[in-house]
Amino acid sequence: MSRKPYLRLLALTFAALLVHGYHPGVEDGEIYLPGIKKILNPALYPFGSEFFLNHARLTLFDELIAASVRISHLSFDVTVFLWYLVSIFLTLLACWEWCEDLFSEAEGRWAGVGLVAALLTLPVAGTALYIFDQYLTPRSLVLFALLFGLRNAWHGRYGRFAAWSVFAGVIHPLMALFGISYGLFLLAVKHMPREPKKETVSPAAIMSLFPVVPVASEAYRHAVHTRAYFFILQWEWYEWIGIFAPLLLLWWFSRSSREIRPTAVHLISRSLVVYGLSYFVVTLWLTIPQRFETLARLQPMRSLQLLYTFLIVIGGGFLGIHVLKNHAWRWLLLFLPLIGGMWFAQRQLFPASCHIEWPGIAPGNDWLRAFEWIRSNTPTDAVFALDPNYMLSDDQHGFRAIAERSRLADAVKDSGAVTMFPEPPYAEHWLEQTTDQSGWANFQAADFNRLKTKYGISWVLLDRPRVAGLSCPYENATLFVCRLD
Repeated sequence: MSRKPYLRLLALTFAALLVHGYHPGVEDGEIYLPGIKKILNPALYPFGSEFFLNHARLTLFDELIAASVRISHLSFDVTVFLWYLVSIFLTLLACWEWCEDLFSEAEGRWAGVGLVAALLTLPVAGTALYIFDQYLTPRSLVLFALLFGLRNAWHGRYGRFAAWSVFAGVIHPLMALFGISYGLFLLAVKHMPREPKKETVSPAAIMSLFPVVPVASEAYRHAVHTRAYFFILQWEWYEWIGIFAPLLLLWWFSRSSREIRPTAVHLISRSLVVYGLSYFVVTLWLTIPQRFETLARLQPMRSLQLLYTFLIVIGGGFLGIHVLKNHAWRWLLLFLPLIGGMWFAQRQLFPASCHIEWPGIAPGNDWLRAFEWIRSNTPTDAVFALDPNYMLSDDQHGFRAIAERSRLADAVKDSGAVTMFPEPPYAEHWLEQTTDQSGWANFQAADFNRLKTKYGISWVLLDRPRVAGLSCPYENATLFVCRLD
C-alpha cells in the first residue's frame, strides 16, 4: 500500500480555504447551527424552533457536533471551523484514494485531486447545491463518507461500505441514499455480464412505488413553489446543460479509457452515466405530475453532487496525463485562472463579508455586528421580528444561527425548511407569520405592537430610517435594535 501524502493534502486543504472562503451561519447554516446550539443550551429559541428542529430530528449531525464542543472544551465557533477543515481534508483524501485506483501516473492523481480542491464551490447544475459548501453542514461530512464507502465497495470490502453508509445515513439520510444507490449501480456494472438481458421498467411500475403521497395544503403549495429548483421544468436552459454535459463527458471517458486503467475508469464512468440517467428519469416522474407535488422535496437531481465529484476527479486525471504532464507552465496556465475565477465568484456571492470569517474575529458588516450585539445584550428568551427578506441584504447570514435568538418566520430560509415536511401545521405557521409581516418596509409602532400581541415578540431589528416611538438601545450605520416596551 502506497504512503498517503498527508502533508500535501493538508496544504491543499488550506489552499482550498483561501480560494473558496468560509462563512459560518449562512444559507442552510440557519437550519443546522441552531439545532446544535439548542442542544448545548436548551433555553435558546423558545419560539419558532419547529423551523429547524424538524431537520435536527432526522440526523445525528447536531448531536455529533454538540458532543465535540463539550468534549474538546473549545469554543463553538472554533469547533465548527475545525470540523469544516477536517471535512475538506477528508474529502480530498478520499479523492486521492480514488485517484490511486484510477490513475497510475502521479500527474493524473494530483491533477484529479487538485481540480477537486480548485472547484469545491462549483454549483451543481440547477440543484442549488455546491460540490462543497462554504460552511459546515451535514453534506460536508456525508460527501467524504460516501467517497470512502464507495471505494470500499469497489474493492469488495462490503462491511466497510456498510459502515460508511450507516454513518452517512445518520448524518444526512437523503444524500446518503444517493451515494448508497450509486454503490449498487457501481457493483451491478462491475459484475454485469458482457451481454446483459435488457429489461425495462414501465412508468406504471415506477408510479406504483408511491401509492400514498401526502396531499399538499395551500400553505405547503405556497412554500414549495418558492423553490423553483425542486421542479426540473423550471430550470434555466444552462442548468439543463449541467445535466447532460457531464453525462456526455463521462461517456467519452468510458470510451477513451482503454489506455488508462480501463477496468476502473471505464466501469466507473459507465456506472455514473447509468446512475445519472436513472435519477433524471426519477426526477421527471416526481416533479412534473401534480399528484407528486409533495415528493418534489426529495430533489432527486441532487444525486448530481456525487456525479460531479467523480467527473472532476476523472476529468482532472485525464488532463494531468494527456495535457498537463510534467510541464509546470501548463499546470499554472490551467489552475491560476481557475482558482482566480472561483475566488472572484465567492467574493461576488458574499461582497459585504470577510472572505474567511475566522472564529473570534470581529464581524465584517453591520448586520453581523447587530446580530452579535443582540446575542450579548438581549434576554435568551427574547423573540424578534425583522424584515422577512433580511437574508437577501446580509450576505445570506442567518439570524438564529448567529444572534442565537428566536424570530418570526422569514421568507427566504424558513420557506425551504417547511417544504421538507408537508404535514400540517408547519407550512401553515410559516405562511401565517410571513403574511403578518407583509409590508414590512412601511411598518410603524402600531404594526409592531400588533405582532407583539399575537406572537409575543419583544424586540425588532430595523433598517434605517428609525421608526418613531421605539426605544432603540443599539444602532449602527445600517440598523437599529429596538425594544418593545
